[in-house]
Amino acid sequence: MFIPKRALCAAGLLALTSATAPHHLAFQVVDQRGLPMQGAVVEIARPAGDSRPVAFAPRYGMAQRNIAFLPGTLLVPAGTTVAFPNLDTVRHSIYSFSKAGRFQIDLYGHDETRSHQFSVPGSIALGCHIHDQMRGYIRVTTTPYAAISDVNGMADIANLAAGTYPVTIWHPLGRGAEGEWHGMLAVAEDRATRVTIATR
Repeated sequence: MFIPKRALCAAGLLALTSATAPHHLAFQVVDQRGLPMQGAVVEIARPAGDSRPVAFAPRYGMAQRNIAFLPGTLLVPAGTTVAFPNLDTVRHSIYSFSKAGRFQIDLYGHDETRSHQFSVPGSIALGCHIHDQMRGYIRVTTTPYAAISDVNGMADIANLAAGTYPVTIWHPLGRGAEGEWHGMLAVAEDRATRVTIATR
């Protein structure tokens, strides 16, 4: 049977695209009522021998705007220096009592920026000495295979093939120790892995 050269080229390109397409693993995090959990951090432990660098954004910042931390949850590699720009017209004083990163930044004003380095993996709960209602979170990790869930509870982790992996899910409302859920999960690339975590 004769196959046109154009069709052969198209088939070859399709096969090449399929072979080199990046892997993606999708998760949906829900609470015990089945409601999606936004702001959950899904982490897959780095496989043995994996040397991929840990990076999630070109710059890491936790701004203060409208008397709130933006973004509400920030994911950073261990060793990252995070900028804290004050975009409000009032002064802020940032602090954390979390074991993974106790620190304090004294009062500073509009359009000023302070920074702090976070070296220990774990969760950092942020507050402001001046505005008690302000709450923010920084998750410090050593694995490149991590993502924050969106409003639908969905988190997408790239560059990792299907398999069975140790998974940690953190959320500020998580009932586990330090807000973490731990489990060994078999994950596929053709469907989202749904994980239910207990909340406070």
